[in-house]
Amino acid sequence: MNNETLYKELINGIRDYFNKNNIKKAVIGLSGGIDSSVSAKLVVDAIGKENVYGLIMPLKGLSSEENIKDAVEFCTLNGIKYSLIFINDFVDEFEKLKWKHSKIAKMNTASRIRAVLLYNYANTHNALVIGTSNKTEILLGYFTKYGDGAVDIEVIGELFKTEEKELAKFLKIPDKIINKVPTAELYHGQTDEEELGVSYDELDKILKLYIDDKSVEEIINNGFDKNVVEGVLERVKSNEHKRNMPSAIKI
Repeated sequence: MNNETLYKELINGIRDYFNKNNIKKAVIGLSGGIDSSVSAKLVVDAIGKENVYGLIMPLKGLSSEENIKDAVEFCTLNGIKYSLIFINDFVDEFEKLKWKHSKIAKMNTASRIRAVLLYNYANTHNALVIGTSNKTEILLGYFTKYGDGAVDIEVIGELFKTEEKELAKFLKIPDKIINKVPTAELYHGQTDEEELGVSYDELDKILKLYIDDKSVEEIINNGFDKNVVEGVLERVKSNEHKRNMPSAIKI
């Protein structure tokens, strides 16, 4: 599917979803990265900039000034009204708990605070929360459960990261956003590809073979390192719970 056809299908799908739910407004968290920028641009084109609100929710001391600036500029460029909310005060409240927090608990807390803010706005203004995860991240479970995974619709959820990047060029997303090293800014120096242990280009090739029902051996025989393939597929398997509704005990 070429980018023009893909764009039209996504726009029609977004409009249809809003119409079926009889909701006109949307709210989205903007980070200054490619995922949230592409998602926001699509929703603006589908339902109008006057119906989209952005929340920029950095953490002082961790979120980069560059990303904050890029998120603000993106909103200005696309006519999106927004609020800039530093979440440090919310995060600091958790330090009052009696137990010592693990590193992953701290990272996930920040993501879940952002989800609470998004849904607070959505409930107040009868809006839908727009997700910003692509297919690569969803398959890998590379998102925070009830954090950035807590959304009403994933507008780029059927696009692999490499496909999303090509669509971003078609949408004329600023080059400085498209070419950024992907990072969720979970901790200082964190990058997605370093944390995942493989490039998005290689990840997408492996995952496309996986969803085509190729065996581990068949995927490896396509020229991929055995340890990399096994690591990727183990991540997919171990994070299946993130992609499904919570299990209920059958009686």
